[in-house]
Amino acid sequence: MKQVFVLAIGLLMTGLTSVSVAQQISKEELIFLTPDWKGERFPDGRPKVPDAILKRMKLVTHEEAWAVMKGEKYRYQFAGDWQTINPDSVLVGRALTATFMPGRPDVHRVTDEKGHTKDGRVKSQNAWPIDMLVKGDVYVVDQFGMHEDGPTIGDNLGNSIYAKTGNGIVYEGAVRDVAGLKEIGGFTSYFRSYHPSHHNPEGDLNTTLVGINRPTRIGKVMVMPGDVVLGRNGGVAFIPPHLAEKVVKTSEIIRLRDMFGHLRLREQKYTPGQIDSRWSDEIEKDFSKWLNDHVSELPVPKEQIQDYLKTRTW
Repeated sequence: MKQVFVLAIGLLMTGLTSVSVAQQISKEELIFLTPDWKGERFPDGRPKVPDAILKRMKLVTHEEAWAVMKGEKYRYQFAGDWQTINPDSVLVGRALTATFMPGRPDVHRVTDEKGHTKDGRVKSQNAWPIDMLVKGDVYVVDQFGMHEDGPTIGDNLGNSIYAKTGNGIVYEGAVRDVAGLKEIGGFTSYFRSYHPSHHNPEGDLNTTLVGINRPTRIGKVMVMPGDVVLGRNGGVAFIPPHLAEKVVKTSEIIRLRDMFGHLRLREQKYTPGQIDSRWSDEIEKDFSKWLNDHVSELPVPKEQIQDYLKTRTW
């Protein structure tokens, strides 16, 4: 009886995992393509930037993130000119990627066969990556700008995505059911266009899933699984996981220096010329003292300020 039970569980797991691995990159290849990430990973190899970093990332501006990435020679990490849902909110999370191409019957057929469940049924391909989403993910999709008869996401899948992730999407293509998507509380999303149609209408195969958690392209950006997505102010940045902490720390230092500089300008203690140029030793000493005096009141974690102060000589 025990052997039968174990066999049944094994068959069940085989059925469950067959869909999730269809078109998915191997763990070894994903680790190979993300060599600079030394932290925790998901079981499939996707980099897992800590939740604490994601939380702090929500205050980072695109200018701050872009400056750090450009300094590290990552020049193509920003995509703009989006339509948005909940445009006043900030979208932050780990990228789970999917890539579609124009429909091709032979490729579509064998892909469906690879995604068979144990009882022979085949879920729609656009549901496969959504089944893999977890809390904190952002679903990042290259739908090659497909417009009419292109949308793979409407309010049904939108609700599923939000329930699994608490986040929204970045979608290089058209979505449908925008009115329904706007009713989902925190579904902060970026997409290229809206059309009321649906992908793969009967008798017209027009999209085929070719990759899950593989490198994909959004605008002029190569997006890797596990990149940190930062969506705000109509634009989206894709931050390599190994740079996420540096981006956050740089942003926090800039934020603190701006707060201090604006305060001293209002007090007329320093001139705009003194604050806008390289700070003198006198100003740097004043800044260090201000940080110490207000360490528990500032909009940056106390521990981070204390770590920052350890590196300062003023």
